[in-house]
Amino acid sequence: MLSRSRNLNALGVLGLNRRNGDYILKFNPRRLYPLVDDKLQTKRLAIQAGIAVPELYGVIETQHDIRRLPEIVHNRPEFALKPAHGSAGDGIVVIAGRSAGRYRTISGALLDDEFLSHHLSNAINGQFSLGGVPDVVIVEYMVRFSALFERISFQGVPDVRVIVFRGYPIMAMVRLPTRASHGKANLHQGAVGAGIDIATGVTLDGVVGTEVVTHHPDTSNPVAGLQIPDWDVILDISARCYELTGLGYIGVDIVLDRDLGPLVLELNARPGLAIQIANRQGLLRRLQICEQRADFAASAPGRIDFSRREFAHPVMEK
Repeated sequence: MLSRSRNLNALGVLGLNRRNGDYILKFNPRRLYPLVDDKLQTKRLAIQAGIAVPELYGVIETQHDIRRLPEIVHNRPEFALKPAHGSAGDGIVVIAGRSAGRYRTISGALLDDEFLSHHLSNAINGQFSLGGVPDVVIVEYMVRFSALFERISFQGVPDVRVIVFRGYPIMAMVRLPTRASHGKANLHQGAVGAGIDIATGVTLDGVVGTEVVTHHPDTSNPVAGLQIPDWDVILDISARCYELTGLGYIGVDIVLDRDLGPLVLELNARPGLAIQIANRQGLLRRLQICEQRADFAASAPGRIDFSRREFAHPVMEK
């Protein structure tokens, strides 16, 4: 076991215990966790800082508020319902239109008022929240993903995850929904994770679990070689989220809306480690480069220039 740990360290792979002890505990003060664990608070902070997020239509805070949903969405045929303290996409319902007085989801299922009321009641009671605590539900704009991803995504909305260390974007991937993941951009449920070269914003080959894949399992189209639009904007948003929260080790999740461009979906104070598999490179080496060489007093543009220079993917180097 010790030999295996040494081999992973030699490859620059960040393990769970080291991530928790050396980075999360050290750089993420517990008092700041509510800023990212509560999606509503994150959204309001981002709006104040001028960072684009899906528009907030309303908030369902109590059982009594549930009856207000038709009023909140009466002129909005498309919207999303999200528990503010949910995780891994649990409890999210995305409505893509109306049909015969019912709500149509992105998968085509039809839901009536009674179903949505029951779902909202469960969400408020904490069924989908971290720790089962009482929650509120955000009613917001339904993201329409960029046409760029139509060939390598199944139903759901792909998102870009960027790991940011003390304001430096150090690794990124795009998560592509599949049939197996039920249209969710969730790697643990079977979505494709494709690494992204920090320097250029071009995708690499992907992984499903621990298996390397070159093509999307449902569409059969290649996942590598895709230029992520607005990559400069995505890096800028990611870097600025450090000042937004004060948390030194975070995952920034961004979607590319076809009309509005990059929008911050949420922030994560405990980002997972599968991004290393997607990039087939270790986070530890990049973290150590930052700790040894980075100027943590640098501006966001300076931090981004450093990351693009230091963390260019080998296959992308000219």
